Amino acid sequence: MNANMKNLVKMISVSLFGVMLFSCSSKTEKNKEAVVSVDVYSPTAVTDNGFYLSGQVVAGQSATISSRMMGYVNKVYVKIGDRVSAGQMLISISHNDISAKQGQVGAMITAAGAAMNNAKKDYERYKTLHSQNSVSDKELENVALQYTSAKSNLKVAQESLKEVNANLAYSNIKAPFSGVVTQRLIDNGSMANPGAPLLVIDHAGNLEIQASVPESYVKYVNVGDNATVKIKSLGTGFTGKVIEISPSAVATGGQYMMKLSVNSQASKQLQAGMYASILFNKSVDSSDSGTLSVDSSSVVHKDELTGVYTVDSNNQAVLRWIRLGRKTGERFEVLSGLTASDRIISKAYGKLYNGAKVTISQK
Repeated sequence: MNANMKNLVKMISVSLFGVMLFSCSSKTEKNKEAVVSVDVYSPTAVTDNGFYLSGQVVAGQSATISSRMMGYVNKVYVKIGDRVSAGQMLISISHNDISAKQGQVGAMITAAGAAMNNAKKDYERYKTLHSQNSVSDKELENVALQYTSAKSNLKVAQESLKEVNANLAYSNIKAPFSGVVTQRLIDNGSMANPGAPLLVIDHAGNLEIQASVPESYVKYVNVGDNATVKIKSLGTGFTGKVIEISPSAVATGGQYMMKLSVNSQASKQLQAGMYASILFNKSVDSSDSGTLSVDSSSVVHKDELTGVYTVDSNNQAVLRWIRLGRKTGERFEVLSGLTASDRIISKAYGKLYNGAKVTISQK
């Protein structure tokens, strides 16, 4: 091997090594920046007047928009706060590979159609010859079989085109209903992955209060009950009525999801995402008056320390060290380290660590 060839080999090796390092670095950065979907709840506070729950203003209808195909995002047509109409274009995803497949299937249809027409002519010809006793029954059967096979091949090609067209439709993502864009989780040029959240759209108007009820208090809450709702950020309050309460907490870490209706007058002042304090004026058989409690499944143990993961105002996971009191059932009394408005992570759908970017799952 001459000197020039050796230098060329070295240059190629160095380039490949650099590409590998860049690829590994990119994957590492991507993992670090991955947004983790989480479920949250707030501590429960009990007073002499009843018990408080922390809730949040949510849209009556909300949709997390994702893609069914992988590809680079050509363009995101909306931004946070934009109002959209049903059927409006939201995101365009690169579909060069599907377009190429569409061309291939189109060529297959043309070829299959020509083969079917030719087989049909042969079959018609052999039918005439058979009626004149010029060909045997077996020969006619063979030609008929070839014609049937040609028709089947054309049908397969046509169905393949339907499949390609269906996948092509997923490259242009449209709004499922009229509403407001509340989250934008991807930008132009980013890679869209199947099932990964891209946008969140809330239905315009029709706001509700959503909260989670601990197992020990769910027996005190019924559909139709009234509760006093206070919005701290607005300094206002109103009466809400329980319109839904989940009969199961299997998938929500012992928390029963509840929704309260918002009257039209209060709804004009509210915005989705605001935090609410909900008071149920009912007597509670508990000696924990004035204290906070959390689910035992949320508690993290590290050496001699105990803590819980919370979500801060920047939508980041923060490990908060707390001091626990006695345990009652599946809940711990919290002596210090938390407030009633904190959002505690009950379940994470990905790797969770201090400082991780999170998004609260829509239920």
